[in-house]
This record gives sequence, structure tokens and C-alpha cells, in this order.
Amino acid sequence: MVLNNIEKLLEKYENGETSLKEEQLLKNYFAQEAVPPHLEMYKAMFGYFKVNKQEQFTKHVPLKTNKVFNYKWISVAAVAVLMLGFYFKSTSKSNNDLGTYQDPQQAYNEVAKSLAMISGHFNKGVSSVAYLNEYEKGYETLNYLTELENSTRIIFKANH
Repeated sequence: MVLNNIEKLLEKYENGETSLKEEQLLKNYFAQEAVPPHLEMYKAMFGYFKVNKQEQFTKHVPLKTNKVFNYKWISVAAVAVLMLGFYFKSTSKSNNDLGTYQDPQQAYNEVAKSLAMISGHFNKGVSSVAYLNEYEKGYETLNYLTELENSTRIIFKANH
């Protein structure tokens, strides 16, 4: 009767359904010298649990943490310095020079030069995202394969 009960407890243990009290019964049972041969493998496992319970961690665990430098404050300070720089630069401009040109041709040339620079940077950004077209082609091929698989599934279902 005891052996049958132990086998039921082992089955519950393997399914993760035992309580702590039932696990203690199993540990006590397998601590005995005489265990049936077909349950001998469990004796080593429960013996390990008993020995493992007595192990202790002996290394020193430091409770003080190292002071970590907070980089958020650097970014706050950098923004503050930039804002002060912009403020003092704008207040130091006493003349009303707004960067205007008297010669229309010179103004046109400056605007054209600025737009060419912007266009060059924009084209560089667009070329770096060109791989998305390849992704789109692969996605279309995958859709084609999915349709093909669905068709073959329908054909094979009709044959059965």
C-alpha cells in the first residue's frame, strides 16, 4: 500500500502538483536504505536535494553600490548652455542686419546653393532607405507562395 501511495506521489511530483508536505514525505521515503529497484533513480535525486539544502554561499556580497554617474544631467546642462548662447547671441546683435541681399541675382544664387545642399542630403537619405523596395518585393513573393500553398491545399483536400 505504501509503495502504491509513493508511486502516486511521484506521478504528482513529476506533474508539479505536489504540496510541500507531500514532497517532504517523498524525501523521507527516499532517505531510507531499502528502496525498490524501479524507484532507485529517485533516491539519488531526493538525496541531492537533501545535501543541496545544507550548502551555503560563502562569498562576500557587497551591499554598497558603486556610484553611477547620471548622464541625464549632462544633457540638461548642455541644453542650458545652448539656450544661454542663443540668448546672448541674439541680444548682442544691435544692428538690424537680417541677412538680406541688395542684389537679386546674389540672393537667387544663395537660395539655389542652399536648396542644392538640402537636395543632396535628402537624396542621400532616400538612397539609404532604398532597401525597403527589396523588402516589398520579398513580401510580394511571399504572398504569391502563400496563394500557391492555399491552392495546393485545396487540390489535395479535393482528392481525399
